[in-house]
Amino acid sequence: MTMLFMACNGCDKKEKVMPPPEIKNEKTGEEVGDSTVYGECLDAAMNSFTLLTSSGDTVDFQCIGDDEDADVQGGKFIGDRMAVVGIMGDEYNTAQKVINITSLMGRWTSLDKNFEIKDGGVVESSVAAETNPYTSWKIFNGKLILSRDTFDIVSLGPDSLYLENDRGIFAYKRQI
Repeated sequence: MTMLFMACNGCDKKEKVMPPPEIKNEKTGEEVGDSTVYGECLDAAMNSFTLLTSSGDTVDFQCIGDDEDADVQGGKFIGDRMAVVGIMGDEYNTAQKVINITSLMGRWTSLDKNFEIKDGGVVESSVAAETNPYTSWKIFNGKLILSRDTFDIVSLGPDSLYLENDRGIFAYKRQI
């Protein structure tokens, strides 16, 4: 019986999680950490998923926390690139915000904007007369930054994108 207990407990392997990379604030020069973990979805269930991080670590996340469920935008699909903000715990990791980067990619349109989010942080505008077109994008601390504007992703579906900042909510539809 003791051998069985030792064998079962010996299989409980904890994954090492690397700290998030540090970047410098352009205005102050101070280091500011991006709390987002980036990687590829290896496995997904209703309330959990496994991420292969950019640094090569495998991290399991629970989508149900003590206080509330994770804000999952764009779905959890095996093979998709993901950005996750969460709490790294001793027993388990809890996702708070999950953004499916693969679902975010593509052409988005609204009444005054028509742009395509591409790999490598590039945004291309399709409207020549557009004032202040978006030219770049990135995810930072669970927020979407399009050029100089920072947005919270309220909803990301297969054909719609809702972004919010201090100026309001902006609705886009996917153009195929």
